[in-house]
Amino acid sequence: MAFLSDTLARVKPSPTIAVTTKAAELKAQGRDVIGLGAGEPDFDTPENIREAAKRAIDQGKTRYTPVDGIPELKKAICAKFERENGLKYAPNQITVGTGGKQILYNALMATCNPGDEVIIPAPYWVSYPDMVLLAGGTPVAVECGIENDFKLTPAQLEAAITPKTKWFIFNSPSNPTGAGYTRAELKALTDVLMRHPHVWIMSDDMYEHLVFDDFEFVTPAQVEPGLYDRTLTCNGVSKSYAMTGWRIGYAGGPVALIKAMGTIQSQSTSNPCSVSQYAALEALTGPQDFLAPNRKLFQRRRDLVVSMLNAAPGVTCPKPEGAFYVYPDISGCIGKTSAGGVKIVDDEAFASALLEETGVAVVFGAAFGLSPNFRVSYATADSVLEEACRRIQTFCAGLK
Repeated sequence: MAFLSDTLARVKPSPTIAVTTKAAELKAQGRDVIGLGAGEPDFDTPENIREAAKRAIDQGKTRYTPVDGIPELKKAICAKFERENGLKYAPNQITVGTGGKQILYNALMATCNPGDEVIIPAPYWVSYPDMVLLAGGTPVAVECGIENDFKLTPAQLEAAITPKTKWFIFNSPSNPTGAGYTRAELKALTDVLMRHPHVWIMSDDMYEHLVFDDFEFVTPAQVEPGLYDRTLTCNGVSKSYAMTGWRIGYAGGPVALIKAMGTIQSQSTSNPCSVSQYAALEALTGPQDFLAPNRKLFQRRRDLVVSMLNAAPGVTCPKPEGAFYVYPDISGCIGKTSAGGVKIVDDEAFASALLEETGVAVVFGAAFGLSPNFRVSYATADSVLEEACRRIQTFCAGLK
């Protein structure tokens, strides 16, 4: 349509939301659909957090707040960063936004000029490249294959950096692969970044508490204090605290950057929901005892899904270190034809045929910048996962 902006042509709708919507439509038509597309925990927000929100409403805390967060929440975020990550921030180094997505978007909008490059390891969260494009920058995707467990190597990072590089976006554990970088692996990357003082680091730590086995979570500014002054450490309450719909994200970083992000937010959304901020305050300062059992639950689901998908013909599914996703490789399925007569030319065709023929909704790998793969979110009941994986096994066995 002629009246729409040129900016809109640079971006596409989120494929993960599209898959969830399509699954919901089929369900509404009476189809037996299992949706493994959405990345959100399947349990309720803890009761103490819900009660804190109700108290905030009853106490009339329903008015405008400071644009980028109430002082009490900023103070709690400072305490969290120091307690869990060994990072010292003052309240004027903290920003609170409407979900983690707004935090990343504000930072890119506040810093990117035409021609600025942003390095993004692929597979990546679907929104990173589009946010860079909206901000006028140029996303530079670097493919990190299954042979390196979907992780960026120091040599790849070094090769991707140019004089135009503005940001390096880092996400561990990763959406969509669940891959987590060890301290040694991250140190090797930060050593590269120390040689390039013009490159800023955006660390998306949203899955910090969802790590398995003996994996130790670390974040770039913690591993290399020399990067502290050019790192934006981003996090939120969505995943760890089962608060996806409350929409609270936050970050710590240099004062000038945080102030600039606040300016962007003041002219877009203004403050995040006041009630959600008080809920987030309780999340960060209240009991944390549910985190460990939740981790155990997700670890059990991971093991179930990995073992069952690896039993599907043509599928290779690595075991991730964290988050609640797996990213199976389906090289062995490409070029075959499904029982329903669909030629599996790529991972999008695979995901489409899988949904139509078995009712299992997954997100195809091209959406995340690396094919041929698909993403499964295992943030749902064991029985549902077992049934979904059985259907995937049957579908793959039927490929000829």
